[in-house]
Amino acid sequence: MMFDPLYMLILVVTLVLSGAVSLLVKTRFAAGQKVNISSGLSGADVAKAILMEAGITDVKVLKHQGFLSDHYNPLNKTLNLSPEVYSGRNASAAGVAAHEVGHAIQHAQGYFPLWLRSAIVPAANLGSNLGPWLVIIGIMLMSMGKALGQSLAIVGVVLFGLATLFSLVTVPVEFDASARAKKALARMEVVAPGREYNTVSGVLFAAGLTYVAAAISSILQLLYWAYRAGLLGGRRDD
Repeated sequence: MMFDPLYMLILVVTLVLSGAVSLLVKTRFAAGQKVNISSGLSGADVAKAILMEAGITDVKVLKHQGFLSDHYNPLNKTLNLSPEVYSGRNASAAGVAAHEVGHAIQHAQGYFPLWLRSAIVPAANLGSNLGPWLVIIGIMLMSMGKALGQSLAIVGVVLFGLATLFSLVTVPVEFDASARAKKALARMEVVAPGREYNTVSGVLFAAGLTYVAAAISSILQLLYWAYRAGLLGGRRDD
C-alpha cells in the first residue's frame, strides 16, 4: 500500500511544497543578514530588551548551536538562539530573536493556543508515529474479513488526527508570535521604518509559511488515511 499512486502523489506534493518554503526561508534569512539595523543591537540584545519591556525576568537568553535552531523552551524558560541570531546585528537576527520572545510572552500571558499546543504534544507524537500503522494493520484485517479491522483503522485515523490538530494549532501560534515581534521592534525603535522593518516582516512571513506547509501536508495525509480506512468514499481494503 505504501506504493499506492495516490499516496506517492501526496508525498511528492508535500516534498515540493516543503522544499520550496525551506528555500524561501533560507533566501529571505540570507538577504536579511545583509541589512544591518540602525539600533546596532545583536539578536541577544534584542531578546533581552523586549523581555525587559514585557516585565519578564525569569527567562534566560542562551546561545544554541545549529543553523536556524532558535526556539523558546517553556519547560525551563530559556530562549535558545542560534549563533547567527544571537550575535547578528541585522534584520534577520532581530526578527528571529523577537519572534522567539513572542513565544515567551505568550507563555507568560497564558496564551491559550500555545497552552493547547503544548498539551497535545505527547498525543500528537504518538499519533504521527502509530496512527498510520494502525490504519494499515486495520486494512489488512478488513481484507481478511476481520471485524476488528474497521475499528482499528478508525483509531489510527483519530490518532493521526491529533497530529494534524497539532499542526493546525501551531500556525496561529507562530503568526501571533511574529505579530508580537514586529510590534515590539517598531515600538522600541529597534528597527527603522522602511527597509529594515519590511525585511524583518519578509523573514518572519517566510518562516511562518513553513508551518502552513506542514499543516497542509498533515491535512493531506489525514484525508488519505481516512480514505484508506473507508471513512471517505467508501471502504478501501485493496
